[in-house]
Amino acid sequence: MNKLKINTLGKYIQLCRLDNPIGIWLALLPCIASLIQASDGIPNLNRLFIFSLGAIMLRSIGCTINDIFDRNFDCNVERTKNRPIANSTISVINAIYFLILQCIFCIPLIFFINKNCLLLSILLIPLIIFYPLCKRITYWPQLILGICFNFGILMAWIDTRNNLSLSAIFMWLGSIFWQIGYDTIYAYSDIKDDLKIGIKSTAILFKESGKKYISIFYILTIIMWTINGILLSYNRLYFLGILIISIHFIWQVFSFNINLTFNDDKYKNIKIFRSNLLIGVIVTIVSYLGLF
Repeated sequence: MNKLKINTLGKYIQLCRLDNPIGIWLALLPCIASLIQASDGIPNLNRLFIFSLGAIMLRSIGCTINDIFDRNFDCNVERTKNRPIANSTISVINAIYFLILQCIFCIPLIFFINKNCLLLSILLIPLIIFYPLCKRITYWPQLILGICFNFGILMAWIDTRNNLSLSAIFMWLGSIFWQIGYDTIYAYSDIKDDLKIGIKSTAILFKESGKKYISIFYILTIIMWTINGILLSYNRLYFLGILIISIHFIWQVFSFNINLTFNDDKYKNIKIFRSNLLIGVIVTIVSYLGLF
């Protein structure tokens, strides 16, 4: 019985991707960087905890919603066929109950953010719901995901300062372009399956020109984050970090192979995607070091 409960718990952990935390880090680190920037290097520990928990919960909720909507697609995609709803180890009704429980768990968080931040967070809800549906109607689901994933940047700033500065907007835009770039790399893993089942993505849109467009989005990321640093009057350490990020982006583009699928890219293209954790770490660190 205990083994059965552990296995069941494991399936729900898998459903909300807590067993694969790279997505949590990619959402959380830019948010922490924004908290550091908005607080002049010393973020409130309570606020740091609330936004970290919020990033984990919102990402988990997004994954649950995504898997409910995509269950009939996921079972036909090599990378996603073993997801709990797709392989029927979690029923749709139980997934909905779990989603309601996740939302209830998030309710107390609203009492720890200010009114303007709360209003901003309300705008995020329809975007989270719309993301899995937009893959059916647009080749730009990575854009919608980038907006959702990085909303914490704006929320962190407005909760800390009760206003929204131009520097925060540039940080947000840069993070969106960054996400479109790295998530396009990720999307190439599924391109053959997605074409068969009718799912749209930037990978399908860009086709053989993937490296060129990923390069453009990474260049836009560097420009946006550089402007962010200029507006915040950051020192050379920040811009040194941006230079290191630029070099890493160059490595990603040259190493990326658009012709590899999930079966043969898990040790290359997926590794390149996961290497963006380093980008998040660097931008967070230099957001602090750039102040001094």
